[in-house]
Amino acid sequence: MIAANVASTNFALTPLCAADRQDLFDHLSDAETVAFMDIYPMADLAGADEMIGWADGLLASGDGIWWAIRDRTGAFVGTGGFAGLVRERGARGEVSYNVVRSRWRQGVMAEVLPALLDYGSGALGLHRIEATVTPGNLASAALLDRFGFQREATLRDYGFWKGRYWDQWLYARLAP
Repeated sequence: MIAANVASTNFALTPLCAADRQDLFDHLSDAETVAFMDIYPMADLAGADEMIGWADGLLASGDGIWWAIRDRTGAFVGTGGFAGLVRERGARGEVSYNVVRSRWRQGVMAEVLPALLDYGSGALGLHRIEATVTPGNLASAALLDRFGFQREATLRDYGFWKGRYWDQWLYARLAP
């Protein structure tokens, strides 16, 4: 079973749940926020319900965990977590994250990412933590560089969403 909560100095991470529904919708219905993501802007609360269901399934199956990120005041500032955990013939998983647009470039992920990485290499026992970045998302690429990830490859036409194929930059960091 995957433990549920993570904290950093100024942020708390709790498993995404039904109470996060409206905040999640408000966040992911913003076209600029999802520009580099593999989803369209959410059109209604059913999209938030679907994502919460996905997060519940990750946790229940042990295949990952997806958190709501809240600041000290309780304000929703984004989501993040691990998916695609590989336990057989490896110890790896993919970390992902996103931040509400009003909090971009305010150091949210600079504080939260180390807590996520500690959880990944500690509680999850991951030796290799991967991240994929859509080319053009320079802020995310710079964040990963800052925290010891190496860009290993460009995965050409790796995914299909929003009506076309997208390249992805593959980043990875090995456990200390």
